Amino acid sequence: MKMIRAFIRPEKEQEVVLALEGAGYPSLTKMAVFGRGKQKGLQIGAVHYDELPKTLIMTVVDDADVNSIITIVQDKARTGFIGDGKIFVSPVDNAYTIRTGQEGL
Repeated sequence: MKMIRAFIRPEKEQEVVLALEGAGYPSLTKMAVFGRGKQKGLQIGAVHYDELPKTLIMTVVDDADVNSIITIVQDKARTGFIGDGKIFVSPVDNAYTIRTGQEGL
């Protein structure tokens, strides 16, 4: 299993979520976050925005589904400009359903 964390532009959230659901990946967690990447914020004239709003989408999937999800997120979240976001993939040792105690996805 892998956990995929995608930091994307807030205006791309609905497009990404609907594409994932349409491809058969309905389970996810999303939240509004603030941060900065390599560009260290954004400079517009004399105003410097140190941290920018992003949406964090997280999901845990089987290893075989990772490339498909990455492709969907990249396809739907890309604008071609700095600040489109970043995707992180991490291993997940196990998962447990609290209500039933079932192990695995």
